[in-house]
Amino acid sequence: MPRISLIVPVHRVQGYLRECLDSVLSQSHGDWELLVVDDASPDACGAIAAEYARRDPRVHLVTLDDRVGVGGARTAGVARAGGDYLLFLDGDDTLLPGALAAIDAALREGGDPDVLVYGHDRTDWWDKVWRSGDDFEGGDPLGLTPAAWNRAIRRDFWTGHGLAFASEGPYEDVVMAHRAVLEAATLATLPRPCVRWRRRRAGALAGAPGQYHFAVVERYGELLDAAPDGARVFPFAVARVLDVLDDPTRTEPADRPELFRLAAALHRAHRPAGHAPAGAREQALAAGSWSAYQKQEKANSRKKAVGSSLARRKKALRARVMRAAYRADLRTARLDPALAVYGAYWNRGVSCNPAAIHAKARELAPHIKGVFVVSSRHKERVPDGVPYVIEGSRRYWQTMATATYLINNSSFPGGFTKRPGQVYLQTHHGTPLKKMGLDQRRYPAGTHGISFDKVLAHTDQWDYSLSSNPHSTQVWERVYPSAAYAPLELGYPRNDVYFRTSDARIRDIRRELGIADGQRAILYAPTHRDYQKGFLPRLDLARFADALGGDHVVLVRAHYFYGTGAGLADAHPRLIDVTGHGRVEDLCLAADALVTDYSSLMFDYACLDRPIVTYAPDWQAYRLARGTYFDLLSGEEGDTPGAVATTQDELVELFRDGGWDTAGTRRLRGAFRERFCAYDDGGAAERVVRRLFLNG
Repeated sequence: MPRISLIVPVHRVQGYLRECLDSVLSQSHGDWELLVVDDASPDACGAIAAEYARRDPRVHLVTLDDRVGVGGARTAGVARAGGDYLLFLDGDDTLLPGALAAIDAALREGGDPDVLVYGHDRTDWWDKVWRSGDDFEGGDPLGLTPAAWNRAIRRDFWTGHGLAFASEGPYEDVVMAHRAVLEAATLATLPRPCVRWRRRRAGALAGAPGQYHFAVVERYGELLDAAPDGARVFPFAVARVLDVLDDPTRTEPADRPELFRLAAALHRAHRPAGHAPAGAREQALAAGSWSAYQKQEKANSRKKAVGSSLARRKKALRARVMRAAYRADLRTARLDPALAVYGAYWNRGVSCNPAAIHAKARELAPHIKGVFVVSSRHKERVPDGVPYVIEGSRRYWQTMATATYLINNSSFPGGFTKRPGQVYLQTHHGTPLKKMGLDQRRYPAGTHGISFDKVLAHTDQWDYSLSSNPHSTQVWERVYPSAAYAPLELGYPRNDVYFRTSDARIRDIRRELGIADGQRAILYAPTHRDYQKGFLPRLDLARFADALGGDHVVLVRAHYFYGTGAGLADAHPRLIDVTGHGRVEDLCLAADALVTDYSSLMFDYACLDRPIVTYAPDWQAYRLARGTYFDLLSGEEGDTPGAVATTQDELVELFRDGGWDTAGTRRLRGAFRERFCAYDDGGAAERVVRRLFLNG
């Protein structure tokens, strides 16, 4: 008997079904059966499911002669299920990597509860991904999205309590979802997103407005009629019905008065004694006054519009005042010969080459006062003792007007005007594999509206362009053409730590990260894709960690564009999310090997002369969308840093049979280091400080 029975009802989802089924078959946890219920679908759903059933004996096709709707199809799947737990997944949704392993671990940790409610995220036809909004931190589980696809239900609990779906219409799972929570003797929650729910542009009944959404009132009426604890359910029922009423994607304007009337009748029939309406919307509902509800909506709209208008005007006025003061400073204020202003990664904090130069300047040129520019959202990232100004503030503009030295790895905000006498060092933040600067014009998918005129205007402000190898110097000269700057071939200051950090300090870093003595640490650090929203690793990380075994630990570092977390939660005991770690250099020092795709981190990591494995499952797509300067997968010396894998199975096999570190890969790594670490030797920061602040 399998641990999990996954039930997938399908009807007119042929364009999404393969992705859905693949998301199940690729899970690291394998103790499951998959029941695909063909609800008399007129398209290729049945044929696709049959194909998967032939491929994997755990997949079973259940064919219905007549359409019974999603609730009836799920019920047919339940009748065939033999697993300990029932899980439901819609045919256009997907399981996230490692989801079943995380669900099984949470079930075991909870002592096999009756019900486990787990997290989800959402996506749309643009592949935009956003959080569900569910509150798992101390709230009532009834407030979590009432759906079939975000909970695991013990099968004997299901049958013993007679749980069922509505036979027809939308919101068929509302009563079941709430009853499962209300009647469970033991219940656990797992905040980790396990399911990606898809909002379709066409073809999904629930995603189109119409009177069938009135069924939400009927469903909650059924629930409140039968619920032993109606007072607990009532606030959530009201909130859900009003959400449907106010959602233009579900309720047409002409249908709103009738839906309000039905909702008001529900409120009158089931309002618990002593219940006080929560806010003006529910007060109007309790009074049954559609006109009062509309007045409240209009008042809220006016208030919101006025607030937005005032905020915009205030922001614009403040910007004009700041710019006027800045222009005055440009005319009257003198440059401070001992003031340097630093910026990194579009004001995200203190890091990269600017941070290394700032630290070395404190040591060798203490007369230079260094100030970092950070955004208000990232000021908490500034270490104690490092002066900073908030971008756009009065102090920011004063600093930009009076600093003699400007050091950045990207650009300063707000469109500053470089003054005569100011010295601007552009440090960059990586060796270019992907096309950069003017070369991006041939790859518009990755430009996101870049103004290349502004790129060139910014380039004309530089005095120096830093590089760590001849390749970078040559690329920067071509893609950022300007007679204003000179190349500084002095190496990357951020890479000095790879030559100067002691073994004792590396052991401390590993302990701080939770790496046990004797464990081999693999750093997985993929880059972002311009054609992809959100962190979507092309690797089942839990399955990868399992394949490596207990003497390995995987450090997962998502690109900084995706925030401070990779969304792993408690997915696996040997997966450590280090996305929010403040120093990527420490992660490299701690790692025994790097697995990456197209990240410039590979060039820095090569300084350590440790194994680099290129995992590039979408290399052709990346090259076509972004363009590259050389073929990373060619196997040629100087191009490829080590072993290469293009599938997860190949990657696992490299670590199983030792192919990740051989004489051949060491030879490739040596040539790669010679080409791309030419100027890095541990002394780059000192060379830059002496050249910039101490006249060489």
